[in-house]
Amino acid sequence: MARFKVAALQMRSGTDPERNIAAFEELVREAAAAGAVYVQSPEMTGAVQRDRKALHAVLQDQDNDALVQTAANLAAELAIHVHIGSTAIAAGSGKIANRAFLFGPAGQLVTTYDKIHMFDVDLDNGESWRESAAYTPGTETVVADIGRAMTGLSVCYDLRFPQLFRAQAMAGAQMLTVPAAFTRQTGEAHWHVLLRARAIENGAWIVAAAQGGLHEDGRETFGHSLIVDPWGRIVADKGDAEPGVVIAEIDTDAVGAARAKIPNLNNARQFTVRVAGASQSAERVAS
Repeated sequence: MARFKVAALQMRSGTDPERNIAAFEELVREAAAAGAVYVQSPEMTGAVQRDRKALHAVLQDQDNDALVQTAANLAAELAIHVHIGSTAIAAGSGKIANRAFLFGPAGQLVTTYDKIHMFDVDLDNGESWRESAAYTPGTETVVADIGRAMTGLSVCYDLRFPQLFRAQAMAGAQMLTVPAAFTRQTGEAHWHVLLRARAIENGAWIVAAAQGGLHEDGRETFGHSLIVDPWGRIVADKGDAEPGVVIAEIDTDAVGAARAKIPNLNNARQFTVRVAGASQSAERVAS
């Protein structure tokens, strides 16, 4: 059994990395003071910037990124796990990675994760997004052992791909993380239900730190940072789009209890897909 407090930081990151880092540090310290030993920030903590030229102007590789160094220092000083939900990182040859960083309580880098699924959509309110035009997608999912819980990493749009979370759960993940910058429109429609579904499907805790509100670059994000238990119950919800912290206690025994009640991970079977068409059916009947 492991009981421990986790925190999801809700931010409204702007275009200035220095201001965003200051806001991040303030919230991390607030969460740690409240007893959180794992603290997660949202997607694009370092800067929310739609202008690619302006974004490239502030990009650093991970060894020289000020947010990454700040997170490592805070983890060591406060003796907690600090999870940068993601930030834009120069990945060489003009490419950008949407990269998460997880630091341990000695300030050590436990792992990184590059967002796999790119948000390439046209919404019916006129918004259009082409992440693949700027970012290089990752190719592997990650499950990290943080001592208290096996933890699966994802970023934002990954939430819509349940196979990623199932693979993490089958690999032993007890806590699934979904730092995000959901648009207000998609968040209002799907944020709560998708997070609850991923928790229920996998009998796992969900921690989802979110960006919220109207950002300097003109985008609007949904907020409502959430923590969901393995039975799909929301145990903490920021409830709005304002910056702040949500905290809840994780009990890993709840994972085993949920999976014992609904043992779908154990009951999963391999199968093939057969497509049957109307014309095929007609031909079979005629023959």
